[in-house]
Amino acid sequence: MLRAGLVGVTGYTGMELSRILASHPSMRLTAATSRQDAGRRLDAVYPFLQGLPGADVILMEPDVNVLAESCDVVFLAVPHGVAMEIGAALYDAGVKVVDLSADFRLRDADVYEAWYKPHTRKEHIARAVYGLPEIYGEQIRQARLVANPGCYPTASILGLYAALKNGVVRTDDIVIDAKSGTTGAGRKAVVTSLFCEVADSFRPYNIGGKHRHTPEIEQELSVAAGTPVTVSFNPHLLPISRGILATIYTKLVDPLSQADVQALYEDFWKDCPWVRVMPAGKLPETRNVRGTMFCDVAVTVDERVGRLIVTSAIDNLCRGASGQAVANANLMFGLPVETGLNFAPLVP
Repeated sequence: MLRAGLVGVTGYTGMELSRILASHPSMRLTAATSRQDAGRRLDAVYPFLQGLPGADVILMEPDVNVLAESCDVVFLAVPHGVAMEIGAALYDAGVKVVDLSADFRLRDADVYEAWYKPHTRKEHIARAVYGLPEIYGEQIRQARLVANPGCYPTASILGLYAALKNGVVRTDDIVIDAKSGTTGAGRKAVVTSLFCEVADSFRPYNIGGKHRHTPEIEQELSVAAGTPVTVSFNPHLLPISRGILATIYTKLVDPLSQADVQALYEDFWKDCPWVRVMPAGKLPETRNVRGTMFCDVAVTVDERVGRLIVTSAIDNLCRGASGQAVANANLMFGLPVETGLNFAPLVP
């Protein structure tokens, strides 16, 4: 049984990781950290875990030496800037690390610093593998440090990758209109995330090229296209707890029919069961991916204006964060990627 550590257990991604690891057949949570709840049992913080494996873990202050001695892999569910120090120290101690922050996602340290803050562990950036299993599975199997993708980037990249890889859309005319449930904003109490501020409303935020996921999306889409890609990324807040729906507007290079693009996408993703290409005429819904690793993708050709519209839906906490982190850990230890992750959607 692989021993897993979790740094930052009390956020939503830490909560979801605890849920997933409680039923994992080959990986068990053996150490978890929380400064505010140190000394308490995990099931005292999360009563839904009572009676499940890992529920009796006693939360502790973050301690790299203790984690290195007691864990085979450590998941970092802590803020940007914090993860880079802990992650580098654990890596240097010989522990495999999956970082759910943005600290090792961007391959260019200058780009990271332009969007986030000074990077104090630049030497470790080149050692990290971007953790999108469908694209980087072979590299992840050899990695000791994996940079888990962001939730918006996961939905956006999986939605666009086939079109850009095959060169059927322009690289300078892409608009990503994405909407996320409120768990994407984190668990910290802030006025804008209160129920009465979110319910019965719908609002954009950080639009016009201001959201920090923009360079991550452009980095990976540029790899797919083999040339620099720019996007207009515009997020919105949905009055739901979890889920992301992205509607992506592109311009076709040459005229293509609906059948052409449908066949292209179905062939591209045919060996990736978590990417479900919807039948022609069907569109994704967040409820159909809730609590799962699925990314539902649909393609619609607007022949009148020469656009390809891609819609994609994921669960931001599972596929967009914690479940993807476990998938990466599975690969790092030679397990089938789907181990402990074949969930049916939580409906209704």
